[in-house]
Amino acid sequence: MSILEVDRLTKRYSETLALDAASFSVRQGELFAYLGPNGSGKTTTIRILNGLSVPSSGSVRFEGNDLFSQGRKARKYFGLVPQSINLDRDLSVDHNLDLHGRYFNVPSKTRKKRISDLLEYVGLSDRSKSLVKHLSGGFQRRLMIVRALVHEPKVLFLDEPTVGLDPAIRRQVWALIKQIQQDGTTIFLTTHYIEEAEFLADRVALLCEGKVVVIDQPNNLISRLGSWAVDRYESGQMKSSYYKSRSEAIETAKVEGDGFQLRRINLEDAYLQLTGKRVKP
Repeated sequence: MSILEVDRLTKRYSETLALDAASFSVRQGELFAYLGPNGSGKTTTIRILNGLSVPSSGSVRFEGNDLFSQGRKARKYFGLVPQSINLDRDLSVDHNLDLHGRYFNVPSKTRKKRISDLLEYVGLSDRSKSLVKHLSGGFQRRLMIVRALVHEPKVLFLDEPTVGLDPAIRRQVWALIKQIQQDGTTIFLTTHYIEEAEFLADRVALLCEGKVVVIDQPNNLISRLGSWAVDRYESGQMKSSYYKSRSEAIETAKVEGDGFQLRRINLEDAYLQLTGKRVKP
């Protein structure tokens, strides 16, 4: 069952078409990844869905009802983690979370227990009285996610939640995201990290210049090309060819001569084939 249904969502800024008739649905309980380079329309989509921007045209239904006519009533079911860290750096961890809970009218007793449980959940209980400015970047990212969960949203929007994090911390955040999903929250994730979408997503929408090119499971998108890739550097460019079997890839590469690299096909190959472009930050 779909919890979100987006139909031909369009956003134009003067002469710039930021979002071009994007259509997709997000299923209850899934992790839906919106994959594309910066400037492809990912953040624009999240801003519209969370009432921070008005679309030029198109419609969105949340649990079968028109989202735009519900206004803030529907958004209380959404949690948003933006790209930039916008915590109050001069307040403590628990004070930041308490303010968020008050904003969403979470009752005092419920709010305190929820904050305590969430901090335990992400391993930040011992930092509850710490000022945000004294936390590492990885801890601040975790706190951003915790804050968005205080009011128990049905859909959690993560707008590039691991940008700027080192690989080890990024994988810790991945584990947290998967745990949140397993606990029943629907997740809408935007990212330009190919491996992030490939690892986390149940389904992924490939976005290019404001258009949704295709939506499918990562493995299905990859298998369209085969299983093995051969990379060659030719005429100043890296060129890739794709094969169903490893033996076929090796034999073909040997015939063409030395200077090749054999590897497994990944989601970036699928994106490149479908859009003609590489995903770059």
